[in-house]
Amino acid sequence: MAEETRPEGPDLTQGVDAPPDGGMLLGRVGDEAVLLVRRGAEFCAIGAHCTHYHGPLAEGLLVGDTVRCPWHHACFDLRTGAAVRAPALAPVPCWTVVERDGKVFVTGKKETPARAPRVQRAAAAESPQRIVIVGGGAAGLACAEMLRRNGYEGRLVMLSDDTAAPVDRPNLSKDYLAGNAPEEWVPLRPARWYGENGIDLRLRRPVRRLDPRAREVVLADGERIAYDRLLLATGAEPVRLSIPGDDQARVHLLRSLDDCRAIIAAAEGARRAVVIGASFIGLEVAASLRARKLEVHVVAPEKRPLERVFGPEMGDFIRRLHEEHGVVFHLEDSVAGLEPGRAALASGARLDAELVVAGVGVRPRTALAEEAGLALDRGVAVNEYLETGAPGVFAAGDVARWPDPHSAARIRIEHWVVAERQGQAAARNMLGAREPFAEVPFFWSQHYDVPINYIGHAQGWDALEIEGDVAARDCLIRYKQKGRTLAVASIARDVANLQAEVAMEREAGRGPGLSAW
Repeated sequence: MAEETRPEGPDLTQGVDAPPDGGMLLGRVGDEAVLLVRRGAEFCAIGAHCTHYHGPLAEGLLVGDTVRCPWHHACFDLRTGAAVRAPALAPVPCWTVVERDGKVFVTGKKETPARAPRVQRAAAAESPQRIVIVGGGAAGLACAEMLRRNGYEGRLVMLSDDTAAPVDRPNLSKDYLAGNAPEEWVPLRPARWYGENGIDLRLRRPVRRLDPRAREVVLADGERIAYDRLLLATGAEPVRLSIPGDDQARVHLLRSLDDCRAIIAAAEGARRAVVIGASFIGLEVAASLRARKLEVHVVAPEKRPLERVFGPEMGDFIRRLHEEHGVVFHLEDSVAGLEPGRAALASGARLDAELVVAGVGVRPRTALAEEAGLALDRGVAVNEYLETGAPGVFAAGDVARWPDPHSAARIRIEHWVVAERQGQAAARNMLGAREPFAEVPFFWSQHYDVPINYIGHAQGWDALEIEGDVAARDCLIRYKQKGRTLAVASIARDVANLQAEVAMEREAGRGPGLSAW
């Protein structure tokens, strides 16, 4: 076992020179890493690591009275330590800071507030007593957590047709599938958390019908549950291919923990795998299977992987990166048929494969909404408050299409962080806050040891500007339309990516300090 090392930096209990205004100093208090921050005449001291994936907050960005994590853009209040934006849900600790004899001293740890200040309700808003969440994914969990954090004490039922409690889905295609993370890291919350917070989580309980007029949901077993507010967070489901022979050779999909377990079990006895699709999921699965020492072939119709999202330069880089790790690409091709242990391609090639995984996209699960008469627009249509046309019914996550102020279009995005932040926003609006959802979309993708961060949303662009060197894994790419930056992708330029996020917020009228939370 490796020896534990003390946190870096000075012992803040012994006093240090004050950092400059807007400065951050990484230090320690006992065995804990602490970040000391100065904002004008005020000093704050908080835990130095993000509670999401332990990102180094000292390498992040100060924005107003918050600090943002450089890895996945979580955001923490400097005064309270509260996680004010997903993907972090848990707070960081806080310490008391005093000035004495020209020095700054960090003293005792503060008690973490159990709850956030209550939401300021609009005058006409009624306090709900019964809230139902349909869906057991990122949006549903984030909504439930935010409701309790903001003082909601009524009945809270969370209905999921999954067999597992809400999980960290990005981990399923990354570290957990690669064998680098134990399964205990996968649940977003321990099982006891739901009972401790009065959340009636019901697994394997599919909803058969939503009745907006009666304000109730009907479960598959006939049980009816009434609600005052409801969140539709049914997410999306993987697209299933229809390939001759797929009844003889099982094609694996990856969406749930059960799916991931099945792929891991199949990989244990396999030597060769075929991944159908060069999507984010497809490529992350390919990388994870290479970590398990399988021979991996990726079959996809496009000329370059992920070119539609990132452009040709990044697409070529991603291909080379995977090829350096042994992945074999069959691009501008498709799987025409399957038989046990083999895949036949349209080009005529035949690939040995004991394991086949498809990652060709997802489609929103809109059946409940459609049957209930809710407006659809390639997803469930919602307004800026994430409300559907039915009173008291909200939608969030992969299923929701909302008016995005940054792209000036109605969009639906299948991003983990977006789903969580929409769940949080919906929770506050259920309690009467009337706050428009105006977060800039963000996602990250991990390919071996190369993380790619992406902020904004560009369905197309007429100019692509590259700073740095994509091949050297040090770059910032701006995607522009008529001179306006719609999105930014980066490798190894985390602060610049955060700065791009702030710039987009300012452009949309939400500057630093105007947090919607």
